[in-house]
Amino acid sequence: MNYKRFIFFFILVLSLSGFANNMFAQTGAAGESLEPQQAKEESNENAGEEKKGINITELVFGHVSDSHEWHLFSIKHEGETETPVAMPLPMIVYESGKGLSMFLSSNFEEWQKSKDGHTKISNSYQGYHLEMNMKEKVIADDGGNVYDLSITKNILSMLIGIALLLWAMFSVAKQYKNNGAMKSPKGFQNFVEVVVIFIRDEVARPNLGNKYLRFMPLLLTIFFFIWINNLLGLLPGGANFTGNIAVTACLALITFIVMMANSNKHFWGHLLNPPNVPFLVKCLLVLIEVMSLCIKPVALMIRLFANMLAGHIVILSVICMIFIFGTLNRYVGWGFVPVSLAFSVFMFMLELLVAAIQAFIFANLAAVFIGQAIEEGHGEEAHAAGHDAKHGH
Repeated sequence: MNYKRFIFFFILVLSLSGFANNMFAQTGAAGESLEPQQAKEESNENAGEEKKGINITELVFGHVSDSHEWHLFSIKHEGETETPVAMPLPMIVYESGKGLSMFLSSNFEEWQKSKDGHTKISNSYQGYHLEMNMKEKVIADDGGNVYDLSITKNILSMLIGIALLLWAMFSVAKQYKNNGAMKSPKGFQNFVEVVVIFIRDEVARPNLGNKYLRFMPLLLTIFFFIWINNLLGLLPGGANFTGNIAVTACLALITFIVMMANSNKHFWGHLLNPPNVPFLVKCLLVLIEVMSLCIKPVALMIRLFANMLAGHIVILSVICMIFIFGTLNRYVGWGFVPVSLAFSVFMFMLELLVAAIQAFIFANLAAVFIGQAIEEGHGEEAHAAGHDAKHGH
């Protein structure tokens, strides 16, 4: 086992070292220094030209943001040219009066910066072009309203996650069907059963009471969907799907709709007409409760988004510190490689834990919010308990 771990870390060191060497060559940081006068002359000669080096902001946010192509890596050639290796994705664009247009994102190959230098603009194709700043979006050349229905990197990652989720659940269900529920599970089936029992006993039952079975499919789907996509985002070249606020907003909205659809009169009575409270206090309390109701899905949305986005940014920032130090001195950059590698591996292992924790927290909070909406009053609970005792339950 120790030998295998040594080989694993050795491969990581070689991979990161090769990447660092390639990036050092790109930045021209070979440990050479220019004389002040020479640097000044070259600065004057190249005024208005783009500075050589790594744009850390563009590199980090290019990884965590969505894109119309799935960029894997770039091949460095002699000189300063690079060939990006990317998987083109289908673009589906609808514009009023023009209809639906479908083509591959590989048609946008030439990029140039805008006058302000903050936005990258692609070449035009079929009346459309891409603009990329913090977010990549499709723009019509004629200024018309565009509805982007494309299969982006995040959407493709979601489809892969759904396929893996369906495969895992159907394979386990098939094993139960073939072997029966009374036979001891083995392998992956045993792992899934442990997780399902954990969600049932630690999330559903404590928060939903005797109605927990009704919401178990929702809670299990939320947990496994978020967990699988969190893990996919940690793969090399993976998409930051759960670090997209639109994704977490949709998950929070689904939870909120289920909560509202299953809410009872006791919930609304205490929300809009709190009992035994003076009128003036009641007006203030109702306002606070309504605000709290609206904040619940927002809290779900931001918690998952912020945690997953922050984890990706921290890992990428630590790796980029190699190149930041390398621009100062080549040997300083190489010396920082072991430190950056060790901390990156530590953060990666921590993110594996965070991936499961965030899925659990989202499912647990969803159960808490739904449980508050379906909670019966004390009178109803006493009546139900008396009814059960009368019939010997």
